[in-house]
Amino acid sequence: MSAYSVFSRYYDVLTENVQYARWADYLLELSQRVNHRPGLSLDLACGTGSLTLELHRRGVDIYGVDASVDMLSQARSKCMEAGADILFLCQKMQSLDLYGTVNTTFCTLDSLNHLANAEEVQQTFDKVSLFTEAGGYFFFDMNTPYKHEHVLRDNVFVYDLPEVYCVWQNHRLSHHREKIRLDFFEYQDGLYSRESEQFTECAYPMEQVVAMLEKAGFGQVQIYHELSFDAPKADSQRLVYAAKKL
Repeated sequence: MSAYSVFSRYYDVLTENVQYARWADYLLELSQRVNHRPGLSLDLACGTGSLTLELHRRGVDIYGVDASVDMLSQARSKCMEAGADILFLCQKMQSLDLYGTVNTTFCTLDSLNHLANAEEVQQTFDKVSLFTEAGGYFFFDMNTPYKHEHVLRDNVFVYDLPEVYCVWQNHRLSHHREKIRLDFFEYQDGLYSRESEQFTECAYPMEQVVAMLEKAGFGQVQIYHELSFDAPKADSQRLVYAAKKL
């Protein structure tokens, strides 16, 4: 079973509160603020393609990459139903291998936190840099150590939805590293079936993230509190980064 295969079936209903249209508008406004006009763009770790589709609707020439075949199957179906012929590639972030360069990469919804460790984050930054033309931009967000310590750590979240009953459990593995277990209960023919998936999420101080970006060849890094243009706060749960390829 591929990673996120079960999760992919319920991902959209579990993330209905994400407001992808708002994220797309925000990212494009952020691009304007750094005087960057997105050309050929990549939605890295695109999942089921909701943000990819929203950016496409706003005129961005974009394609998506994700490591999960099942997520990409959902993305392809969604975009075809919307009349959007968008290319999707199945690749891991840390071993990204594109046909050519892009001038903009977006990576949202704490996808980078799901990499196993700082080494894989650095590998991903290196790959994005390799396939970004000079002057291009890398826009992404990450969950913060504050969120791991005060929101996620050893906590349990329950989603009681018509489509599925989901129990989301977090277990601390080490400093700012959580093991996440998802148990899905689906009611059919008078019985509940149960399926599970698990993965890890790691958080890093913004100083470490900036150092890794600079090592990969990015600079002029700007950092904002989630979905705003405010400076990072002590209790920011998510930060947005804008980094220019030098």
